[in-house]
Amino acid sequence: MGVDALAGAYAEAAGGSQVSRQLEGSLKGDLAKATDEELMSVCKEFEAYFTEQVFKSMQKMVPESKDSSSANQQLKDYYKEELIKQYAASSSERGDLGIAQMLYEQMKRNYGAPNITLADTNETK
Repeated sequence: MGVDALAGAYAEAAGGSQVSRQLEGSLKGDLAKATDEELMSVCKEFEAYFTEQVFKSMQKMVPESKDSSSANQQLKDYYKEELIKQYAASSSERGDLGIAQMLYEQMKRNYGAPNITLADTNETK
């Protein structure tokens, strides 16, 4: 599956949200000329977005009580959304899942650049 197909699939699965469209635009851009840091940044964004969608799907499976007021529920929903985003971003930055690293290495191979590991990119920071 190519990068364009991957970007399109996740944009479609996300219902065309603004974040998914931005990510799709990043993935469809000319990444052949991207620096290693830019490429890894796009890969981490993708991993964080993917992880966020997984967390949201998991959250939907947990039953909620209907006892709270509408305003109270809206506030709780907002904080849940933000917490999920932070968990996903943090997980991606730490490399817990390794999706960004695998995607990065695949993209480097596709564009004919030498294979650089996450350890190598962390050393340059």
